[in-house]
Amino acid sequence: MNNILEKSNSIKDWLINIRREFHMYPELGMEEFKTSQKICDLLDEMGIEYERGIANTGVVGIIKGKKEGKTVALRADMDALPIDERNDVYYKSKIKGKMHACGHDAHMTILMGTAKILNDMRDELKGKVKLIFQPAEETVGGAKKMIEEGVLENFKVDAVFGLHVAPEIPVGKIGIKYDKMNASSDTLEINIFGESTHGAYPHSGIDSIMIASQVINALQTIVSRNVNPIDSAVISLGTIQGGN
Repeated sequence: MNNILEKSNSIKDWLINIRREFHMYPELGMEEFKTSQKICDLLDEMGIEYERGIANTGVVGIIKGKKEGKTVALRADMDALPIDERNDVYYKSKIKGKMHACGHDAHMTILMGTAKILNDMRDELKGKVKLIFQPAEETVGGAKKMIEEGVLENFKVDAVFGLHVAPEIPVGKIGIKYDKMNASSDTLEINIFGESTHGAYPHSGIDSIMIASQVINALQTIVSRNVNPIDSAVISLGTIQGGN
């Protein structure tokens, strides 16, 4: 363990630079072409073999231990979010309207550092380690597409490990939870059509904005009155547009 900690500390500056480069050039789901090229370049530098183009932009590296054993997969997501960055740092996003606001730049960097250390220790490893860099975690289901394209086969995977940064947990500590921790998500869009009228004569039209406010309130009862209180669920409406 001390040897791993020493190796981790020795590559700290290297990892910081990698993370900042990822951060400066964010790409949305299924558009991670430059990101995946950067990942391939780094794997090439380390002499780690890989396959690219899985699920469009996904990359899968493989580290083969000298001894027989199981195959473990380590997974990181690659995509950014459609958000303008307002941080005032030199490594802020250089792509307008796109930002690594959910930590995927850190996730890729963590997996890259793990790959470097494990590759250096491959003579001690029993089995194989797959390095899965997954596209489109935020949107169209990159994980499902990678699985459908066989990422868990051809050295059949016995276990998969992933992580997510958590600002509420102090650096140097990890949080774990038995059973489910993070839920999958679905996106919904609701269109409400009314009938315009003068504001002084609301009875002559159909007020879609008033209807929308009722819909928003009613949707919350799905969680409060239809989901078991000991289970977790959330409905969040991120934007509303109405009137012109």
